[in-house]
Amino acid sequence: MNEATVLSAYETKAFGMSAKTSITGLTWIKSPERDSITDTSSIVETVAEVLADVRSNGDAAVAKYSAKFDNSDLTAFEVTAAEREQALAELDPETRADTEFAIANVRKFAEAQLGTIGSLEVETLPGVHLGHRVIPLERVGCYVPGGRYPLLSAPIMTIVPAKVAGVDEVIACLPPNAHKAMIAGCHLAGADRIFKIGGAQAIAAMAFGTETVPAVNKIVGPGNAFVNEAKRQIFGPIGIDQLAGPSEIYTVADDTGDAEMLATDMLAQAEHDIRTRVGLITTSKALAEATLAEVHKQLETLSTAETAGQAFRDYGEIVVCDSEEAMIAYSDHIAAEHLQVHTKDAKDFALKLRNYGSLFIGTLASVVYSDKCSGTNHTLPTMGAGRYTGGLWVGAYVKIATHQWLTEEGVKQVAPPAVRQSASEGLEGHRRAAQLRLDRMQIKG
Repeated sequence: MNEATVLSAYETKAFGMSAKTSITGLTWIKSPERDSITDTSSIVETVAEVLADVRSNGDAAVAKYSAKFDNSDLTAFEVTAAEREQALAELDPETRADTEFAIANVRKFAEAQLGTIGSLEVETLPGVHLGHRVIPLERVGCYVPGGRYPLLSAPIMTIVPAKVAGVDEVIACLPPNAHKAMIAGCHLAGADRIFKIGGAQAIAAMAFGTETVPAVNKIVGPGNAFVNEAKRQIFGPIGIDQLAGPSEIYTVADDTGDAEMLATDMLAQAEHDIRTRVGLITTSKALAEATLAEVHKQLETLSTAETAGQAFRDYGEIVVCDSEEAMIAYSDHIAAEHLQVHTKDAKDFALKLRNYGSLFIGTLASVVYSDKCSGTNHTLPTMGAGRYTGGLWVGAYVKIATHQWLTEEGVKQVAPPAVRQSASEGLEGHRRAAQLRLDRMQIKG
C-alpha cells in the first residue's frame, strides 16, 4: 500500500493505516467518534424526565420546563392570529421577499418530487390484483430551532414539503425566545398552528399531546442535543425524520480545486457550531497545503472565527489520497451531510459517489444556496447516516400503504401453496383461513 498523508487542522503528519478502515491508498487519521449515544449520554435521564412529566401533566409540565430551560413565563403557548399579523408587519420587506422566494423554490422542487411518487395497481397473477396508495400523514409536528440567529430557512424546509404532500394539519413549535421573524417564517411557510415551546418539552407536547397542543403522527426538524434525544426516545409510536448531529461539509477535489473557495466553504459551515465537522478529500498535496494556509488566513478576518476556528481545530481534516479510487472510498466512508464535488469532470465524478446527504456538483453549486433558497432540502443525515438514507423530502410526509384484492381465479392461484406452506409450518389457523375460501368456491360451484 502506498502511504498517503493526512493534514489535520493545524499540523501535517503521516500516520499508519487504522485497523478500522481498509481503504487502499490513503492514511486515515481517526476523527472524534460521533453517534447518537455518545453525543447525548449526559442528557438521556433529563430528557426522559421531561417526557414522562409532560405526558402525565401536559401544559403544566410544559410551562415548568419552559421556565427552567428558556426563562419563559408563558402559560398560553399558541401564537395568536394577532401575533402572526404583527410578526408579518414587522418583517423587513426585503426579508419577506427573500423568504417567499425560498418558499416558492422549495415548493416547486417538492411538487416535482411528489410527481414521481404514484399509486400502483398491478395484476401479478390472473385474478391477483396488488397495489399501493400514497397517503398523506394526518398531522405532522415541525420543530423549528431558535439558535443564535433567526434562521428563516428552517421552517421553510420542514413546513413547505408537508403542505405540498397534503398533510391535513402542520404544527410548528419554536422556542419562546425565538426571533419574531421566525413566527412570520412559520406563517408564510404554511403552518396551521404555531406554538412557542422549545426543547425536549416541545417534542413531548407534540408526541403525547397536551390540553392545548395536539398529538402528531410524525415529528421532523433539527434541534439541539435535548431535542435530538427526545426524538430518539419517542420514536416508535411516533415517527421522526432522523437523528441529527452537528453539521458536516466535505469536498472531494482534484488538482483543479480552488484553495480560497474550499477554505471559504469550510468556514462558512464551521460557523454554525463549534462541533461542525469540515473536511477536504483530495489527490493534490499542493491543494491540501494551500487550503490549510488559506483557512488560517481567512480566520484572521472572519467575524465568526471564534466558533469556526474551534470547529476547524477540533473537527477539521484534510486528507490526501494517492488515487481517485481512494478519494471516492474515503468520501463514501465519511458519508458527509453536505458533499461538494470540485473536479474537472464533476458531473461524471459525482455518479461514482454513493454515500452523502446532499451532493453539490461543480464549483458553482454552493451549500449555502441549498441552505437558504435554491430548492433542495437542507435537513440532511449526519454522523454517517448518509450510508442508508437521504435528507428530508416530500416523501417523508406520506406513507405508501399496500392493498390487494382477488377474484376467484386469483384464489385458485394462491390458496393451494398457502395451504401447504401453513401446514408445513404447523400453523393450523393459517391453513384453515387459506382453505376456507377454496372450499366455499367449490360449494358455490
